[in-house]
Amino acid sequence: MASLLEIRNLQIHFGAAEAVRHVNLCLEEGEVLGLVGESGSGKSATALAILGLLGPSARVSGQILWRPAGAGGPVDLIQEPASALRRLRGREIAMIFQEPMTALNPVLSIGRQVAEAAEAHHPALTHRESKRRAIAALESVSIPEAARRFSDYPHQFSGGQRQRILIAMALINQPRLLIADEPTTALDVTVQAQVLELLRQLQQQHGLAMLFISHDLAVVGQVAGRVAVLRQGEVVETGPAERLLTRPEHAYTRSLLAAVPTLRTDRSQPLAMVSSLSAN
Repeated sequence: MASLLEIRNLQIHFGAAEAVRHVNLCLEEGEVLGLVGESGSGKSATALAILGLLGPSARVSGQILWRPAGAGGPVDLIQEPASALRRLRGREIAMIFQEPMTALNPVLSIGRQVAEAAEAHHPALTHRESKRRAIAALESVSIPEAARRFSDYPHQFSGGQRQRILIAMALINQPRLLIADEPTTALDVTVQAQVLELLRQLQQQHGLAMLFISHDLAVVGQVAGRVAVLRQGEVVETGPAERLLTRPEHAYTRSLLAAVPTLRTDRSQPLAMVSSLSAN
């Protein structure tokens, strides 16, 4: 059976700088793949390339093969025209962006922003129907009194609630693939756990495929069944999450795990410096 998404020999350049090189990944229907690496390793660039959001300064080569709904073979998203990508974004492939505190438009109510995500792909929706869908989406991510708070603005919500609103926007059109780019980075530990549990529940409920991006292997291990590790734009290790967390094969993966403090960490010693460790 063909993969839902297959990335072949992806390379991304910004001017003379090579951000991603020779990346190969695949994602099956309903699978959760974790993409892990330190800041600057190419995680977000890879995700944005899937949706064609890198901008004119980027040079992208290779193949990003997507299997659209219905009959027919895969299409190469790198070669697709901008109009086709606009139809795809938010409908078949949705993305939760980083920084929930700034990702929402501060001058639009949260209900209007969620409703617009539905109207963008279903222009025939009436105002009443788009509002109904938006409220249902907000309720699905446990926003309390969603109907009453439909007209509230982003500043009236906590960081965790704003992240839930972004998840509602991403899922309102029932996409087949959800890209979650560092969805818990700006949240405290308690709220982070709640958002991870919500994503797990929604993924299982809707049978979503998910690309979960993070710099934190421990967080990814709670969500993903399989993990790919990026170092300086290259995939250095891929495998089942349980094996990779307990028996990593690559020195860089081991260094990422060593940089995570635990209750047994010797606080008199500095944490491992990931970027300075050898890739061998």
